Amino acid sequence: MNRTNRDEIVDVAVVGAGFAGLSAAHELVAAGLDVVLLEARDRVGGRVESRVNTLGERIDTGGQYFCDDMREVTALARRFGKTILETPVDGDLAVVPPDPVTDPNDLFGVPIRRRMKALDPADPAIAGLTVAEWLARQPETEAVRTAFRSSMEGLWCLPIEEVPLWYLVSNDRRITNRHWELQHFLGETLHSLADDLAAGLGGRIRLSAPVSWIERRAGGVVLSTPGGAVRAREVVVAVPPATAARIAFRPALPPRLAAALGAWCSGAVLKIVVRYAAPFWRDRGLSGMATWRGMPGLYACDASPDAGRATLVVFAGGALARAWHGLPAEGLRRVVTGHLVEALGPEAARPLDFACRDWTEDEWSGGAYSDLIIDMGAVDAEDVIRAGVPPIRFAASELSPSYPGYVEGALVAGRAAARALIAGQSASATSASGS
Repeated sequence: MNRTNRDEIVDVAVVGAGFAGLSAAHELVAAGLDVVLLEARDRVGGRVESRVNTLGERIDTGGQYFCDDMREVTALARRFGKTILETPVDGDLAVVPPDPVTDPNDLFGVPIRRRMKALDPADPAIAGLTVAEWLARQPETEAVRTAFRSSMEGLWCLPIEEVPLWYLVSNDRRITNRHWELQHFLGETLHSLADDLAAGLGGRIRLSAPVSWIERRAGGVVLSTPGGAVRAREVVVAVPPATAARIAFRPALPPRLAAALGAWCSGAVLKIVVRYAAPFWRDRGLSGMATWRGMPGLYACDASPDAGRATLVVFAGGALARAWHGLPAEGLRRVVTGHLVEALGPEAARPLDFACRDWTEDEWSGGAYSDLIIDMGAVDAEDVIRAGVPPIRFAASELSPSYPGYVEGALVAGRAAARALIAGQSASATSASGS
């Protein structure tokens, strides 16, 4: 998969081997183009990764879940013969502290989220409002408003004081699943799908090949990597917007495009996978799902492949992830298992394995599942980035017309960018032949 790329010359260079880059590369190769895929890490997958825990088990430490409505991911899993598992949901939700008077749906902020989705992102009445300012005006109880905050910060991993309401409305409208977002995971890890896609690209992938600058020249672009220069007619930059903004472009990008890339911020999330000898919570009639009132962004769910491999996944997003970022490993373990004891019982204090992946300030893709626009006035940022500047195009899950911020969205966005590139080449060829 890795070879020197010194003075390599190709039709298209794709920057980033996450699911957007892998999807784009497959589409371009299928169209008969000579492609090289440049990845900064020593692996493919981007924000989807796997590691081996102390028990010798390979676990998803990044993106993991999908649902039946996410057709691209589901089709890939079936194509590669993966074991599609159902997230266990039998039993009661654990709420800390308990709230017997509130409807369980309200404890995830469902009614407020529905009301938010019904808003028009272009409505002048919400221009200039952050999500937090709008939430403070809602008629629900403080408990329900807190639940909505926790849900949003758990999903998007930024304090809602930093997020424009119009942007979250636009973003959330494109997430149209009817099934629970955490409905499925793979026995072989979701990351194994990235490896399968990479294997289908043969020797076209260059790992440990971060792109420091991209220079537009007559007839194409030159990309700088530690292994040498790569020359291409066109380039697809398939990394999150905030990461793309850190690449040096020569000459500088047009001001409008540079501003659009600079409008984004990466969130913060910790993903913690905790293994136990048995799913003890089920003996108490609990599902393993837990939420903590007053601790926005903290959530746990059962991710046991079977009863013999009892597993809880704990997510900490937004301000909470920032607060826990940098805690000593043993200190974090005590804090998290202490919260699990509150929710599920004393057995939670005795895990077999405790694996934390702190994505906050990740070098290559930011700190969370998705970048978010934080510039209140950047209403056209996505359209501007999608348009790019020839011969540079951009692809990222954040830019997807469906499921932005998810692997599903990355697959859709990568394919869309590749097809736009192919269509542009066809139009240029037609124009040249006609002249």
